Amino acid sequence: MQILRTPDHCFQNLPDYNFEPHYTTIQDEDGTNIRIHYIDEGPKDAEPILLMHGNPSWSYVYRKMIPGLLATGRRVIAVDLVGCGRSDKPAKKSDYTLARHIDWMEKWLLAMDLNSITLVCQDWGGTIGLNMVADYPERFDRIVMANTGIPTGDGANRWLRAWLLVMKWLPSFPWKLAFKKVIITPDFNDEIFDAYRKAPFPKRKYQAGIRQFPQLIAIFPNNPGVAQNRAAWEKLKKFEKPVLTLFGNLDPVTKGSHVRYIKGIPGAEGQNHKIIKGGGHFIHEDKPEELVDNITEFLKVS
Repeated sequence: MQILRTPDHCFQNLPDYNFEPHYTTIQDEDGTNIRIHYIDEGPKDAEPILLMHGNPSWSYVYRKMIPGLLATGRRVIAVDLVGCGRSDKPAKKSDYTLARHIDWMEKWLLAMDLNSITLVCQDWGGTIGLNMVADYPERFDRIVMANTGIPTGDGANRWLRAWLLVMKWLPSFPWKLAFKKVIITPDFNDEIFDAYRKAPFPKRKYQAGIRQFPQLIAIFPNNPGVAQNRAAWEKLKKFEKPVLTLFGNLDPVTKGSHVRYIKGIPGAEGQNHKIIKGGGHFIHEDKPEELVDNITEFLKVS
């Protein structure tokens, strides 16, 4: 497997992003070494909050939330999924499967030896992260789901079906259509946009991972990831530790899907779930303070 690595200089002088990079190298089943990047702030002996992003973002999406989460006294870790951010990027779309993404991140989790984790996840960070919880429930103390889920081949809304069809044929990622136009906050400017688009992906060749992600969404029963997600969902239906959902009311991707997790995961019963007004799909850009406030309260009571 050929690996690409975005040059370090591409990440210099990004707005509101002054975090030191950290790296852990894991090995794919074919023997290829893959370097995974993460932010690691706060006391190393404190209970960790693990922040997992979606597509096509990276740990940069959590920059507004990290200071507030550090104020809880916990260690805050924001990891870049393989193919995203400062993590290594396998060069071919065919290199990426749901099973491989889960394997890569579980190997990273074990190498980091994290325990007593509060998982905060969005989009693909949730699909992959919830599989991690299903496989290693003893390492996780609680979950915060924000605009995410674990599809099990039961279909999807019209918006998501159209997204899969469009992305199957496009030669490059449609940044303005799929990212910039769905950011709701007026503070989002071209400099921030470039931190998402140009910093990790200075050339099209680095985009294989983010272009392949849509084809891995297991919304149709014949998707190869369905069996994996269904097995994880059966385990999650027995997860009794606290689970909180914080979904944006303006997110067309996950609208209404929070109900499934509130009803289906035992640990979600009786929690202070919220639909956050003014929150789009990338809710961490739109409503970071509100997310932090709700997570902080969740940490106090759970």
